[in-house]
Amino acid sequence: MRAVIAEDMVLLRDGLARALSAHGVDVVAEVGDAGALIEAVTRLRPDVVIVDVRMPPSFTDEGARAARLIRERFPEIGVLILSHTVDPGLAFMLAAERPAGFGYLLKDSVIDVAAFIDAVRQVAGHATVIDPAVVSAGLARRGGALGALSERERDVLAELARGRSNAAIAQALFISARTVDAHLRSIFLKLGLEHSADANNRVRAALAWLLDGPDSALTPMPGAGHRP
Repeated sequence: MRAVIAEDMVLLRDGLARALSAHGVDVVAEVGDAGALIEAVTRLRPDVVIVDVRMPPSFTDEGARAARLIRERFPEIGVLILSHTVDPGLAFMLAAERPAGFGYLLKDSVIDVAAFIDAVRQVAGHATVIDPAVVSAGLARRGGALGALSERERDVLAELARGRSNAAIAQALFISARTVDAHLRSIFLKLGLEHSADANNRVRAALAWLLDGPDSALTPMPGAGHRP
């Protein structure tokens, strides 16, 4: 697996590269700004990109906009976003567009190296990984609408939003896969969502509901319409 890291903090960038390399990941480029990230991805076509949300020059959303552009130009490349802050709106907006191969983790989560490496591998393998704290914040924001759901159904919805399969949800919550499926049918019915057997459609529906609106808050990157 080949990875590109985009992080302006040199010490953190070096730490991420060392952790990835120690676990057999080939770090083919380390960059410190969004422009260099786009150039490296275009030239090297890695399997996965790890990118900070806030990067030079303005330290607002350059990393997030670059991540979105990469997902548009190179849908086969997994993108894992790292952030200091919990921003469920941004996370769910980016994931709902196409859940496969997307991750959003808080930088605090990187302290657990094993979990971080697992997240990188999952995203490179076209799974969806969203930090539990981000999902919890999204659920809290939609708190009033969750009144129709039971406590167990809320637990299942949270696991679904993190991109987990029925089997993984069952394992996490110590219930059977058949029970998970029953909960999901009930959740989708109560929330007015279409119940699809396709994993990406299920996750997309859950994320779109948590986002509560399809509009993007991101401004376009220069050259966003260009496809190499």
